[in-house]
Parts: sequence; C-alpha cells; structure tokens
Amino acid sequence: MWKDFKEFAFKGNIFDLAIGVVIGAAFGTIVSSLVENIMTPLIGILLGGLNFSELSYTIGDAVIKYGLFIQSIIDFLIVAGSIFVFLRVLMKLKMKPEEAVEEEPEEKPLDIKEELLTEIRDLLKSER
Repeated sequence: MWKDFKEFAFKGNIFDLAIGVVIGAAFGTIVSSLVENIMTPLIGILLGGLNFSELSYTIGDAVIKYGLFIQSIIDFLIVAGSIFVFLRVLMKLKMKPEEAVEEEPEEKPLDIKEELLTEIRDLLKSER
C-alpha cells in the first residue's frame, strides 16, 4: 500500500495540481481584496452610497439579512469578471508557435506528350 501511495503522490500531475491550487488561492486572495477594498466602494459611490450588506428583514426574533446575500452575488460577479479578464489577457500574452508556411511547388511546363496524357486521363475520369 505504501508503494502505491508513493507512486500516486509523486506523479508529475499531482505536483502540477498542488502548484495550481496554491497559486489559485493566492490569486483568489488578491481578487477578493480588489473586490472588497476597491471595487465595492467604487460601486457604492456610483450607486449613491447604497450599501446592500445592511439590508435586512425581521420576522419575530429572526433577522433575515438578504442584503448580505445580494452583496455576495455582486462580489461573485466582480470576481468572476476579474478572473475572466485576467485569463483573456494571459491567453493573449501566451506566445503562439509560428506556423510553417507551406510553399506550393511550382508547376513546370508540360511537354506535348504529358499534356495529351493529362487530357486523356481527365476525359476518362469524366466518363466514369
């Protein structure tokens, strides 16, 4: 069992996945900070100081804080948009391999015999 675990744990894909998770978590922290500290206050200014997080509804002793839910949806949309734009920019910056341009071989002039044989071949194909 230990041998199987070592084979599983030390495969290259596992390390790539671990690195992706760590970088993703770090990037998530940056984007969350961008949303909470920059984007949300700017949107609040544009909306005239409206703060959704304080909206609530009270039923008896229960307080339903639907404003926090609305704010979470807005935060999600901003984070998703930021990640989308980041990935688009990253993909544009990714270098594309140059495609080899295939040159068409130049056709050499046919002599009379080759020309006649080509015509006969084409006629036979058209009759089929």
